[in-house]
Amino acid sequence: MLLYPRVTDADLDAVAAAETRIHPFPWTRGNFADSLAAGHGAWLALEDGRMIGYAVMMQVLDEVHLLNISILPESQHDGRGTALLMQLFDWARAHAATRMLLEVRPGNVSGQRFYKRHGFVEIGRRRDYYQTHEGREDAIVMARDL
Repeated sequence: MLLYPRVTDADLDAVAAAETRIHPFPWTRGNFADSLAAGHGAWLALEDGRMIGYAVMMQVLDEVHLLNISILPESQHDGRGTALLMQLFDWARAHAATRMLLEVRPGNVSGQRFYKRHGFVEIGRRRDYYQTHEGREDAIVMARDL
């Protein structure tokens, strides 16, 4: 797996299309473009020259906030998400980050298991953070020391 240091504007259509395949409430192309414009780190995960995933992360002082990590459905459950997360840990450490934060939906049980398996612990909740078909749901805030 290769990580490119930056998703470019030319990648946004493919990333946004992948996002709609992965998530019931996907980020829009505009969300990804805004992240790039804000200077957030954004990487493609490529395998044999094809995109299998991507990640977006924002650094504030000595913390990084994992905003989005996604692996295409056909590439999940084979260690690729772990490999991508390990690359993000390495990047964060190389940039003097000491902690990583993220939010995850309470209904995303497999995501919670994934994060816990990699050392994340719940540190709080954000009320009404995520959109649902019925309205809003909280986010579980998780953190991991690096």
